[in-house]
Amino acid sequence: MKDLRIGVIGTGGRGQLARHAHKPGQGSRVVACCDVNPKALEAGREWYGKDVFATRKYQDLLAMDLDAVFVTSPDFLHEEQGVASLERGIAVYLEKPMAITIKGCDRLLRKAKERKARLFVGHNMRYMTIFRKMKELVDKGAIGEVRTIWCRHFVSYGGDAYFRDWHSERRYSTGLLLQKGAHDIDMMHWLTGSYSKRVSAFGNLSVYNRCGRRKESELGNAMFNSAHWPPLKQKGFSPKIDVEDQSAVIMEMENGIVGSYLQCHFTPDSCRNYTLIGTEGRMENLGDGPDSPIFLWNQRADHYRIIGDEVHRGDKADDGGHGGADPVIVKEFLQFARHGGKTTATPEAARMAVATGCQATLSLRSGGTPMKVPAV
Repeated sequence: MKDLRIGVIGTGGRGQLARHAHKPGQGSRVVACCDVNPKALEAGREWYGKDVFATRKYQDLLAMDLDAVFVTSPDFLHEEQGVASLERGIAVYLEKPMAITIKGCDRLLRKAKERKARLFVGHNMRYMTIFRKMKELVDKGAIGEVRTIWCRHFVSYGGDAYFRDWHSERRYSTGLLLQKGAHDIDMMHWLTGSYSKRVSAFGNLSVYNRCGRRKESELGNAMFNSAHWPPLKQKGFSPKIDVEDQSAVIMEMENGIVGSYLQCHFTPDSCRNYTLIGTEGRMENLGDGPDSPIFLWNQRADHYRIIGDEVHRGDKADDGGHGGADPVIVKEFLQFARHGGKTTATPEAARMAVATGCQATLSLRSGGTPMKVPAV
């Protein structure tokens, strides 16, 4: 089997995902990498060999003879670089969020259809074993017909990851209900089998606007540091911060399902907690690691029980990032690039996650005014 020739736009950071695709002689090989950071390009040479084509210009990479490309650059570049890659007619792995506007997502969908190119969006939580187990339980009717879904996201690393670099500005991210929330919104859609139709949201910037800022000339450092606590005593935050650090969304979903999504970036701990309530029970996870428990309550009582009537866990995951999801999602993308077919994550679903996040952000900044979520 001939190796797929693969390029990587955005070699550093999330671009390291493509290392799972570099298997010379086994079906795929990274032959080109692009990044504006010289250190990332040097790392690319170490990972993929000194003969790998390395460039600062993604246009030069796309001019090569490629079968597929990973677009793992910052969010605000996804639309431009994704469209350019699809124009080549090659298979494209586009990191989430798909784009930072609804129009950007729809432009990508149109270009993929026009060029008959295979577009794959990297919503890797669909490949984490704990959430696959939750989906399996829902689909087999473990809690009956789902009527309610809630998500609470405690983001302990938010102050480092999102308020010290480009994420802190609306022009680059739209807002964290989109940039960070797209993961969870997609999961809520996937677990329930329903998209959001209308949203209302509230939130504000209540902590990081009061923290010490770095100078414009100083580079931001978004690496997590447990010593950065408590937030109000820290310095080095972005010169400009105009995204919210806490938010709450109410979602009117298809099939009469009601959802809520809560996000906080100044909590000391980190956890994604989903609660699904159906006509025959309730299900809730604590954490998103392979060993995190999924509790299922299906016996009635008049008091709160911390442990469910049943306790489930996801299958044991291989190491490789994001609870073992990264090598699995790359494997599926490579199969998709070579053969096409159905995928667990879809560009249509990715677009709906962005659309919901965009409209929720618009609602939040409009005093909670309900906003319709346009269909694909």
